[in-house]
Amino acid sequence: MHKLAFLIVFVFSLSAGAQKPKKEKDSIIFKQDSLRKSAFLNKLGNGFFPTKYVNIDLKYLVKYNQFEGFRTGIGGETSKAFSEKIKLNAYTVYGFIDKQFKFGFGSGFRVAPKTNTWINFSHQNDLQETGSSIFLTDKRFFSFFEPRLLNINLFHKHITSKVSLSHNLSSHILSETEFAISNIEPTYSYTFVLKDKSYRAFEATTTKTAIQWSPFSTFNMKEGKVNMIKDGYPKFTFQFTKSLKGLLKSNFNFTKIDFRTHHKIDYKNNSFSFLTLTAGLANGDTPLTHLYHAYPNNISKQTISKRFSVAGINSFETMFFNEFFSDKLMTFQFKHYFNSFKISKHFKPQLVLITRYALGGISNSSRHQDINFSKLEKGYTESGIEINKLLFGFGLSLSYRYGAYHLPRFDDNIALKFTFNVTL
Repeated sequence: MHKLAFLIVFVFSLSAGAQKPKKEKDSIIFKQDSLRKSAFLNKLGNGFFPTKYVNIDLKYLVKYNQFEGFRTGIGGETSKAFSEKIKLNAYTVYGFIDKQFKFGFGSGFRVAPKTNTWINFSHQNDLQETGSSIFLTDKRFFSFFEPRLLNINLFHKHITSKVSLSHNLSSHILSETEFAISNIEPTYSYTFVLKDKSYRAFEATTTKTAIQWSPFSTFNMKEGKVNMIKDGYPKFTFQFTKSLKGLLKSNFNFTKIDFRTHHKIDYKNNSFSFLTLTAGLANGDTPLTHLYHAYPNNISKQTISKRFSVAGINSFETMFFNEFFSDKLMTFQFKHYFNSFKISKHFKPQLVLITRYALGGISNSSRHQDINFSKLEKGYTESGIEINKLLFGFGLSLSYRYGAYHLPRFDDNIALKFTFNVTL
């Protein structure tokens, strides 16, 4: 009897021991599947559809603006499976109104893994919005739907070749330096008059250096790479640009200094405030293409209903496109996000309060001919509210323009728009 009991216990132990590795194996497989799914969604959220060797760039598939109409094409970059030391990228697009192809291609070579140091080369034949200002150190921004792009009509063509070096000075400081040669031609009626010469198109040879400092973020080192584990605020970004007249046929001497800081304040009730301060100064013989606007997002139509469109993320919703240009500009934006209203499991709208302010100025405005715009020297103010995530990521935005640039007609000071917020 004792022998029989011992045999039963022994067989049961073997059976349990045989099943345990299977459970562990199933758990490992489940974790691997979850990691793969997370990596796929992360790539998709950054605008890439991943394949083994090439990540297809979704931002080139379909866009729309006032100059090109529908802009469609294809692009991509090589994945880590192709190489962790070399990156190749290329794209081509076509505009259905201007009936022009645009394209770009480039490569990057990693020279120091621990400091994430890359040497990059690129060539572009494309369009850029006049007055836009981009920091070299900004992370790639992707949105399935770019609302402000729909109404932009002031672009300049550029053929640009550049070489850049990106390098982590420390875990908290990211830097990038760029040397570029550009041939620039505005697509709109514009002449830049300098002394006894008039320029309809021009060439620019520029150097740029940008530094992004995140002193309150937390990082760790994993597999020889720096990874951010806590996104801390405030953050600071500086950029210096110099155009060199006479170098490689460059037409103008000018200097630009740009600064931006983001700050986030969290509260106990899951609400938070987000503040953004930007400042830019262009000194010297600076054409309109390299001046500043405050990212306006309002179209010149008679009624509120005809101006109804989609609100941007950090744009001035009541400021009309091409209304102001400046060679010195400061903007401040304040947004307060309340905790979402938990009306039901799938219906959680969120209220946001917004105030924006811009102050600018321009010297030698008579140099910029064949185009009309105003000076921003009195201070521009707008405030409003957003109710986001009402239906399928869509919400509503209402903004009001007041202060020094308040318009005589009451309706012209109001902007009513959709908002669109989707996260993967």
